[in-house]
Amino acid sequence: MKIPAVLPAAQRTVSVVDKPGASQTVITAAVVAPPRLNPDDLAIDAMNTVLGGAFTSRLNMNLREDKHWSYGAQSFVRKAKGPGLFTAFAPVQTDKTKESFLEMRRELSEILAERPITAQDLTLAQNNLTLSLPGQWETGAAVAGSITDIAGYGLPDDYYDTYAQRIGALTPADMARAASVVIKPSSLTWVVVGDRSKIEEGLRSTGAVVKVVDADGKPVS
Repeated sequence: MKIPAVLPAAQRTVSVVDKPGASQTVITAAVVAPPRLNPDDLAIDAMNTVLGGAFTSRLNMNLREDKHWSYGAQSFVRKAKGPGLFTAFAPVQTDKTKESFLEMRRELSEILAERPITAQDLTLAQNNLTLSLPGQWETGAAVAGSITDIAGYGLPDDYYDTYAQRIGALTPADMARAASVVIKPSSLTWVVVGDRSKIEEGLRSTGAVVKVVDADGKPVS
Protein backbone atom coordinates (compact mmCIF):
# COMPACT_ATOMS: atom_id res chain seq x y z
CA MET A 1 0.00 0.00 0.00
CA LYS A 2 1.31 3.41 -0.94
CA ILE A 3 1.03 5.87 1.94
CA PRO A 4 0.33 9.41 0.72
CA ALA A 5 2.56 12.31 1.69
CA VAL A 6 1.43 14.78 4.34
CA LEU A 7 2.33 18.42 3.93
CA PRO A 8 3.48 20.55 6.89
CA ALA A 9 0.98 23.03 8.27
CA ALA A 10 0.57 26.17 6.17
CA GLN A 11 1.27 28.42 9.15
CA ARG A 12 2.46 28.33 12.72
CA THR A 13 -0.29 28.01 15.32
CA VAL A 14 -0.30 28.11 19.12
CA SER A 15 -3.20 26.32 20.81
CA VAL A 16 -3.77 26.74 24.54
CA VAL A 17 -5.57 23.99 26.44
CA ASP A 18 -6.85 25.26 29.78
CA LYS A 19 -6.12 23.16 32.84
CA PRO A 20 -7.15 25.29 35.82
CA GLY A 21 -4.90 24.93 38.82
CA ALA A 22 -2.21 23.06 36.90
CA SER A 23 1.07 23.05 38.82
CA GLN A 24 3.08 23.39 35.61
CA THR A 25 2.71 24.06 31.90
CA VAL A 26 3.52 21.53 29.19
CA ILE A 27 4.75 23.08 25.94
CA THR A 28 4.81 20.96 22.79
CA ALA A 29 5.82 21.83 19.22
CA ALA A 30 5.34 19.38 16.36
CA VAL A 31 5.61 19.14 12.59
CA VAL A 32 5.34 16.34 10.07
CA ALA A 33 8.66 14.58 9.39
CA PRO A 34 9.96 12.43 6.51
CA PRO A 35 9.22 8.67 6.39
CA ARG A 36 11.74 6.27 7.96
CA LEU A 37 13.13 5.31 4.57
CA ASN A 38 14.78 8.54 3.47
CA PRO A 39 18.43 9.28 2.66
CA ASP A 40 18.82 11.57 5.68
CA ASP A 41 17.45 9.16 8.29
CA LEU A 42 20.70 8.75 10.25
CA ALA A 43 21.56 12.42 9.86
CA ILE A 44 18.16 13.26 11.34
CA ASP A 45 18.90 10.99 14.31
CA ALA A 46 22.22 12.72 14.93
CA MET A 47 20.76 16.19 14.46
CA ASN A 48 17.97 15.45 16.91
CA THR A 49 20.49 14.09 19.44
CA VAL A 50 22.11 17.53 19.45
CA LEU A 51 18.82 19.40 19.62
CA GLY A 52 16.83 17.40 22.16
CA GLY A 53 17.57 13.69 22.03
CA ALA A 54 20.10 13.47 24.87
CA PHE A 55 20.55 14.88 28.37
CA THR A 56 23.27 17.18 27.03
CA SER A 57 21.08 18.40 24.16
CA ARG A 58 20.48 22.08 23.58
CA LEU A 59 16.88 22.11 24.75
CA ASN A 60 17.63 20.35 28.03
CA MET A 61 20.81 22.25 28.80
CA ASN A 62 18.95 25.50 28.18
CA LEU A 63 15.66 24.99 30.02
CA ARG A 64 16.86 22.63 32.76
CA GLU A 65 20.54 23.13 33.40
CA ASP A 66 20.87 26.84 32.60
CA LYS A 67 17.45 28.35 33.34
CA HIS A 68 16.13 25.78 35.86
CA TRP A 69 12.61 26.24 34.48
CA SER A 70 12.06 22.58 33.60
CA TYR A 71 12.92 19.16 34.99
CA GLY A 72 13.64 18.06 31.43
CA ALA A 73 13.17 19.18 27.83
CA GLN A 74 13.58 16.97 24.81
CA SER A 75 12.73 16.28 21.19
CA PHE A 76 12.24 13.13 19.16
CA VAL A 77 11.15 11.83 15.77
CA ARG A 78 8.38 9.23 15.63
CA LYS A 79 9.29 7.10 12.64
CA ALA A 80 6.84 5.40 10.29
CA LYS A 81 6.57 3.91 6.82
CA GLY A 82 4.64 7.00 5.87
CA PRO A 83 5.11 10.52 7.23
CA GLY A 84 6.68 10.66 10.68
CA LEU A 85 6.38 13.29 13.39
CA PHE A 86 8.99 15.58 14.91
CA THR A 87 8.10 16.73 18.41
CA ALA A 88 9.82 18.98 20.94
CA PHE A 89 8.35 19.33 24.41
CA ALA A 90 9.04 20.56 27.89
CA PRO A 91 7.06 20.66 31.15
CA VAL A 92 7.94 24.03 32.70
CA GLN A 93 7.06 26.04 35.77
CA THR A 94 3.89 28.04 35.18
CA ASP A 95 5.38 31.47 35.82
CA LYS A 96 8.03 30.85 33.13
CA THR A 97 5.67 29.68 30.38
CA LYS A 98 6.19 32.71 28.15
CA GLU A 99 9.97 32.68 28.62
CA SER A 100 10.19 28.92 28.01
CA PHE A 101 8.10 29.20 24.86
CA LEU A 102 10.42 31.91 23.55
CA GLU A 103 13.53 29.84 24.37
CA MET A 104 12.15 26.75 22.64
CA ARG A 105 11.16 28.81 19.62
CA ARG A 106 14.64 30.31 19.53
CA GLU A 107 16.41 26.94 19.75
CA LEU A 108 14.25 25.51 16.96
CA SER A 109 15.12 28.47 14.76
CA GLU A 110 18.79 29.01 15.54
CA ILE A 111 19.83 25.43 14.77
CA LEU A 112 18.95 26.23 11.15
CA ALA A 113 21.07 29.35 10.75
CA GLU A 114 22.43 31.43 13.61
CA ARG A 115 23.78 28.47 15.59
CA PRO A 116 24.17 25.45 13.31
CA ILE A 117 25.52 22.13 14.53
CA THR A 118 29.30 22.22 14.82
CA ALA A 119 31.88 19.47 14.36
CA GLN A 120 32.15 19.23 18.16
CA ASP A 121 28.38 18.89 18.50
CA LEU A 122 28.42 16.17 15.87
CA THR A 123 31.18 14.22 17.60
CA LEU A 124 29.18 14.15 20.83
CA ALA A 125 26.10 12.94 18.93
CA GLN A 126 28.10 10.25 17.12
CA ASN A 127 29.50 8.95 20.41
CA ASN A 128 26.05 8.99 21.99
CA LEU A 129 24.49 7.00 19.14
CA THR A 130 27.25 4.43 18.71
CA LEU A 131 28.68 3.81 22.17
CA SER A 132 25.19 3.08 23.48
CA LEU A 133 24.57 0.32 20.92
CA PRO A 134 25.64 -2.66 23.11
CA GLY A 135 23.14 -1.67 25.78
CA GLN A 136 20.31 -1.72 23.26
CA TRP A 137 20.54 -5.52 22.80
CA GLU A 138 20.79 -6.75 26.37
CA THR A 139 17.69 -8.94 26.09
CA GLY A 140 16.22 -11.30 23.55
CA ALA A 141 13.20 -9.02 23.23
CA ALA A 142 15.44 -6.08 22.34
CA VAL A 143 17.20 -8.11 19.63
CA ALA A 144 13.83 -9.24 18.29
CA GLY A 145 12.71 -5.60 18.22
CA SER A 146 15.67 -4.65 16.03
CA ILE A 147 14.97 -7.53 13.68
CA THR A 148 11.33 -6.46 13.51
CA ASP A 149 12.54 -2.96 12.67
CA ILE A 150 14.59 -4.27 9.75
CA ALA A 151 11.75 -6.39 8.42
CA GLY A 152 9.00 -3.87 9.05
CA TYR A 153 10.70 -0.94 7.38
CA GLY A 154 12.48 -2.92 4.67
CA LEU A 155 15.93 -1.94 5.91
CA PRO A 156 19.05 -3.70 4.57
CA ASP A 157 19.94 -6.91 6.40
CA ASP A 158 23.29 -5.37 7.41
CA TYR A 159 21.66 -2.17 8.70
CA TYR A 160 23.08 -2.50 12.21
CA ASP A 161 26.35 -4.06 11.02
CA THR A 162 27.15 -0.84 9.17
CA TYR A 163 25.31 1.56 11.50
CA ALA A 164 28.33 2.82 13.46
CA GLN A 165 30.36 3.31 10.30
CA ARG A 166 27.61 5.32 8.64
CA ILE A 167 27.03 7.43 11.75
CA GLY A 168 30.78 8.10 11.93
CA ALA A 169 30.80 9.31 8.32
CA LEU A 170 28.29 12.11 8.95
CA THR A 171 29.44 15.71 8.52
CA PRO A 172 28.21 19.10 9.78
CA ALA A 173 26.83 19.68 6.28
CA ASP A 174 24.68 16.56 6.74
CA MET A 175 23.46 18.01 10.03
CA ALA A 176 22.48 21.28 8.39
CA ARG A 177 20.57 19.46 5.69
CA ALA A 178 18.79 17.21 8.22
CA ALA A 179 17.74 20.21 10.29
CA SER A 180 16.30 21.95 7.24
CA VAL A 181 14.43 18.78 6.23
CA VAL A 182 12.79 18.32 9.64
CA ILE A 183 12.53 21.61 11.51
CA LYS A 184 10.22 24.11 9.86
CA PRO A 185 9.62 26.94 12.36
CA SER A 186 6.90 28.61 10.29
CA SER A 187 4.91 25.34 10.13
CA LEU A 188 5.19 24.22 13.75
CA THR A 189 2.00 23.36 15.58
CA TRP A 190 2.36 24.43 19.20
CA VAL A 191 0.15 23.06 21.97
CA VAL A 192 0.46 24.61 25.42
CA VAL A 193 -1.40 22.94 28.29
CA GLY A 194 -1.69 24.82 31.56
CA ASP A 195 -3.67 27.25 33.66
CA ARG A 196 -5.05 29.64 31.03
CA SER A 197 -5.58 32.46 33.53
CA LYS A 198 -1.84 32.49 34.25
CA ILE A 199 -0.31 31.81 30.82
CA GLU A 200 -2.51 33.18 28.03
CA GLU A 201 -1.60 36.85 28.36
CA GLY A 202 2.13 36.10 28.37
CA LEU A 203 1.89 33.91 25.27
CA ARG A 204 -0.09 36.57 23.40
CA SER A 205 2.53 39.17 24.29
CA THR A 206 5.12 37.19 22.28
CA GLY A 207 3.30 38.06 19.06
CA ALA A 208 2.15 34.48 18.54
CA VAL A 209 -1.33 33.91 17.16
CA VAL A 210 -2.94 32.14 20.10
CA LYS A 211 -6.21 30.22 20.08
CA VAL A 212 -7.82 28.49 23.04
CA VAL A 213 -9.14 24.98 22.47
CA ASP A 214 -10.55 22.18 24.59
CA ALA A 215 -8.95 18.76 25.04
CA ASP A 216 -10.51 17.62 21.73
CA GLY A 217 -9.08 20.58 19.82
CA LYS A 218 -12.38 22.42 19.50
CA PRO A 219 -12.28 26.24 19.82
CA VAL A 220 -13.22 27.78 23.16
CA SER A 221 -14.54 31.32 23.27
